[in-house]
Amino acid sequence: MKLMADVREADRQLTQRAANRIPAGAGLLLSAVEETAESSKLWCGVAAAMAAVGGRKGRRAAMAGLAALTVAQLVSNGVGKQLVDRARPPKEWIDHNEVEDRPDSSSFPSGHTAAAVAFTAAVAPLWPLAAAACAVPAALLALERVQSGAHYPTDAAAGALIGLGGAWLTRWTPHLLRQWL
Repeated sequence: MKLMADVREADRQLTQRAANRIPAGAGLLLSAVEETAESSKLWCGVAAAMAAVGGRKGRRAAMAGLAALTVAQLVSNGVGKQLVDRARPPKEWIDHNEVEDRPDSSSFPSGHTAAAVAFTAAVAPLWPLAAAACAVPAALLALERVQSGAHYPTDAAAGALIGLGGAWLTRWTPHLLRQWL
């Protein structure tokens, strides 16, 4: 019980700090990253660029990233949000107008973060340099989801874990199937 109360208190404090202490210019950058990532536009664009310029390695990395992203979105949005009906952070915690433009769905987990981490983690073993470039907007996106008041930090952390799981599953499923078949 005490642990959960501590987690809730840490969630509250971190959400309020992120929402109210990030400079306006940084907030605009975070909003721009979120807008580009909406509906996975950013990751689909990155996959297209990787496939176009990266040869076989780029095509493999793009396919792995999109597959992992799909798994992560199915788990986070199709299962997680249906099982855990968590309200978004209270509007009074957020000291800017972005709080008015957030979804009505469950806060837990962050589907945006799940997709970003899944794509980046799936690309990493195939094209590390591209994954390093993807890690920057993925991290900014996770921060934006908290800063905007759309999610608690634990929602973003759960989304990141789901993303890592999606990348792992995408990478190892073919190997496991070959062993079983």
